[in-house]
Amino acid sequence: MKKRMLGVCVVFALAAVTQAAAQHADVAAGKAKVEEVCAACHGANGVSVSDTIPNLAAQRSAYIESQLRAFRDGARKAPNAANSIATMAAIANQLTQSEIVNVAAYFASLPGPTTGAKSAQLPNVAKTNLAFPEGYKDTFTKYYTINFPATKQVRYYLANRAAVDAAKAGKPLPDGSYLLAEVYAAKLDGDQKPVVGSDGFYVADKPLFYTAMATGPGWGKDFPEMLRNGNWNYAIFTLDKKHRPINQAECLGCHKPLDAVSYTFTLKQLAAAK
Repeated sequence: MKKRMLGVCVVFALAAVTQAAAQHADVAAGKAKVEEVCAACHGANGVSVSDTIPNLAAQRSAYIESQLRAFRDGARKAPNAANSIATMAAIANQLTQSEIVNVAAYFASLPGPTTGAKSAQLPNVAKTNLAFPEGYKDTFTKYYTINFPATKQVRYYLANRAAVDAAKAGKPLPDGSYLLAEVYAAKLDGDQKPVVGSDGFYVADKPLFYTAMATGPGWGKDFPEMLRNGNWNYAIFTLDKKHRPINQAECLGCHKPLDAVSYTFTLKQLAAAK
């Protein structure tokens, strides 16, 4: 009985602390922070820009606070680096405790979204400066291959000379660097499992699309500092080399913690390119 009562007391104590924090929240400051960063995915009014991102309007402030702290403290871990949890962890790690309280209070103050509502993407993260690198097969170096079991894909990574030379010299990748990934569906056997070649990688079958990241002078100036990856921009291209819609905020957030390795996941492999 004493243990049960102690547990109840702890719950009420935590609730009291959360309520006190909410009462001291600066909703206006929370609104400013949301408009600066969070709106790129969750919308300035708490209504997200896509079906894969949760709405936060009218969500309980205590819940939002707990989730942001979980992202920040590592209680919610990403199964892989390129994951929405990793993106949220990168953002939460840059928020102070008071900013977490303010952001949570602002979202909680908003009316709930109507069914099917979506926010428009912010213009600064919906556009990209990347053009498709015509003739890349003659000038880029293939430096990495990786299997994606969850999607039954194999990807080939290529880079231009500027990126390869800098990586080999142990220098940060300079403006003018361009990294491209060719994305293929893996060839499947009779059991619908990817066929693995003698090199350990899936055998490529149908080409699907391209992903790309490149850096150029001033390309990062329109991004908020909490998202900015130097001057890197990101893009997805169809097989006919046209842009697919992209929310660069998700790419920027995912790569944000990688400032020590030029915001790339494959700098080590790039430095070893032949």
